[in-house]
Amino acid sequence: KKKIEVMTMFVLTLALFLGVDKSFGFEIGRRNFVYGVPLATVVASNQPVFAAEIAACKKGANNCWSTASVDKNKIDAWTWPAGTSRTDAIKSLKKTVEAYPQEGQSGVDLGGWSYADGALDEGYARLEFKSGIGNFAKFFNNGKPFIDDLELAVGPDSVSIKSASRVGDSDFNVNAKRLNYIAASLREQGWSAPEIPIK
Repeated sequence: KKKIEVMTMFVLTLALFLGVDKSFGFEIGRRNFVYGVPLATVVASNQPVFAAEIAACKKGANNCWSTASVDKNKIDAWTWPAGTSRTDAIKSLKKTVEAYPQEGQSGVDLGGWSYADGALDEGYARLEFKSGIGNFAKFFNNGKPFIDDLELAVGPDSVSIKSASRVGDSDFNVNAKRLNYIAASLREQGWSAPEIPIK
């Protein structure tokens, strides 16, 4: 049994290094990790990989919010109501996120959004949000929309978050408005999802 576990650890470590492996029924990427559970145990017990690692914002960034940050960019994780299963929480989160208007809201994300990586059903997703083609995009981004990345990682009892702009410094509160819109909808469903103060 010990020999099998050692071999399992070796295979999973190799898969982790190379990128993604689906032979065990779930994806293992360089971003993925298990909360305090040995990978061999995960395979043996068929337990889910709970979340992908969410990175902190760059120090001093004015266009980013993350649950992994420890400074001005830190936000609290979104926590679903007590008694709700992780599976049901994912369904609620997915429905809420996918209800985000493609035409944008509050003057932001006018270029729509799309999934770029992962899937919320599996516990992690990265979405791309595009700005409209206004004067800033015309003059400072070669007429192309600005793109922000929203990452959501579902843990055992909460959702880790990062929303950040790819370029520039100030985001004119675009990321905060996006997160606040989603968080408000989650609060209506009993979640704990604090609003980010907009100055």
